[in-house]
Amino acid sequence: MEGLSKAEVDRLEAKALGPGPLRPRDAGTLILIDRQGSGFRVLMGRRHMRHAFMPGKYVFPGGRTDPTDSRVPVASALHPEEEAKLIAGVGRTSHARARAIALSAIRETYEEAGILIGEKGPFAASRAEWQAFAEHEVRPALSGLRMIARAITPPGRVRRYDTRFLAAWRGDAAAELAGGGPTDELEELVWLPLAEARQADIPEITRTVLGELEMQLADDPRLSPGRSVPCYRMVGKTFIRELL
Repeated sequence: MEGLSKAEVDRLEAKALGPGPLRPRDAGTLILIDRQGSGFRVLMGRRHMRHAFMPGKYVFPGGRTDPTDSRVPVASALHPEEEAKLIAGVGRTSHARARAIALSAIRETYEEAGILIGEKGPFAASRAEWQAFAEHEVRPALSGLRMIARAITPPGRVRRYDTRFLAAWRGDAAAELAGGGPTDELEELVWLPLAEARQADIPEITRTVLGELEMQLADDPRLSPGRSVPCYRMVGKTFIRELL
């Protein structure tokens, strides 16, 4: 998407323009990867048509960051090199905020897909959003998360997000609930091979991030920490790709 004009980005995303500039809100998205022979599958779900934001599109689990997520106890912290990438780039992001973004991706993955990322062990939760982790004795773990990309919604949109796309392996899940998550954000949860995922009805930035993920897996199938990742954002009237 490097070098696209603002008009081209608007057409690709097909989103209405808002009346004025809005500050993008931090968000965390989790790409769950499942090894399938020599290939890989990713978990995606379709957003209900009644949603105002991206109705009917297939997306990864994720959502807006709650700053209080930073206070949730974890079994393991972010890898230092991955935390550095969460903090790097435009804007000011503290260590606590980086932790909150990562935990919000884990929380949203439970809420939308019923998958609990972490390690088995006693866990106490003071907030209702994390009670399922206590009930299933899963301690959220951050050490296995890998940042794949960052994307900031261009100015002028009805909703703007500063999204960190994180990845985790399906084996990092301590529990997968048969009934899915408690919210109705996503339906038709499916594991799709990367090639099929790119051909699904997905937002253009999701297609771009899938391409990034495929390149990273081809170069390093283990997704070792520390690799440079792209940040997509608007500078002037051009949508650019810069490395973090």
